Amino acid sequence: MIYRLKYNPGVEAVHDSLPQAASEAMTNALDAACHDPYGATDPYGVDDGVTRTLLTEHAYALLLIGHEYQEVVVLDLIYLP
Repeated sequence: MIYRLKYNPGVEAVHDSLPQAASEAMTNALDAACHDPYGATDPYGVDDGVTRTLLTEHAYALLLIGHEYQEVVVLDLIYLP
């Protein structure tokens, strides 16, 4: 089952402002997370099965895995130059 990708307000603008290589890498990583939310991400602190992290070479995302609506919500996105 593929999860739907959603962004918190303002976070999509951060993704759009990333340099091209960083944006493409994060897009690919988010696509993988939508296909396999637990295989493509890591727990954030204590593994509650809901809050996850996603790390690429130049960006870090904090995610919320919503099982009820099958969503991956990007809560925050940080560029790592």
